[in-house]
Amino acid sequence: MKQGILVTGAAGFIGSHVSEALIGRGHEVTGVDNFDPFYARDVKERNLSGLRKLPGFRFVEADVARDPMPLDGIEAIIHLAAKPGVRPSLDDPGSYMEANVTATARLIDAARRVGLSRIVFGSSSSVYGNATPAPFAEDTPAVSPISPYAASKRAGELLAHAFAHLYPLKIICLRFFTVYGPRQRPDLAIHKFTDLIARGRPVRMYGDGRVSATIPILPTAWTVSSPRSSGPLVRLPARSRRSIWAAATACASTA
Repeated sequence: MKQGILVTGAAGFIGSHVSEALIGRGHEVTGVDNFDPFYARDVKERNLSGLRKLPGFRFVEADVARDPMPLDGIEAIIHLAAKPGVRPSLDDPGSYMEANVTATARLIDAARRVGLSRIVFGSSSSVYGNATPAPFAEDTPAVSPISPYAASKRAGELLAHAFAHLYPLKIICLRFFTVYGPRQRPDLAIHKFTDLIARGRPVRMYGDGRVSATIPILPTAWTVSSPRSSGPLVRLPARSRRSIWAAATACASTA
């Protein structure tokens, strides 16, 4: 059944893929993005170029933390807009609180005031911090984030919990690990590896390269139809676990 869905952060890496997938399933999508200067606007405009040609897609340039959201005709919200990056959050923690916490609170509150009850919130694996034992599980406490970015995403989860307790809202939080695929953010490792290798430049490695991670790939990462968790937190499945060295080597073999 066709639904009107609001996707915040629609010009971003994950948001643009999600918007395309929703339209492919017959839904109508209203995309919102404020083109935060974390990376170049022209990169995000390219992410939107295909979407703008699709019937059923409408784009609104707006800031979730400050501007009214276009909720007319909307039946569900996928909230992916955020200020990303662990290291940059150390330099400007206040802006992360506004973009990731204030924006989330304003959006959920606006949704419940107009009777919208279904919300998906894009969180992060960063919320686990160093105190949560690996391998991570959805029901393992994540109480010790170690960066302002991680704290802002955990605060967003707690806001979702509080609103769902107070009002008849159905909110699910997705804890993304490092997602890669076409249109990946230019500051992330896989993008950096392939860019440097394609230009014949060396890849700088920190440590011995044996640190490993499970990395979901788009557009398959978001297709979770039967989450393991029955609660409001879902850890998105990844296809494989690779060391940083193995990831760089794989990039080199395909460049």
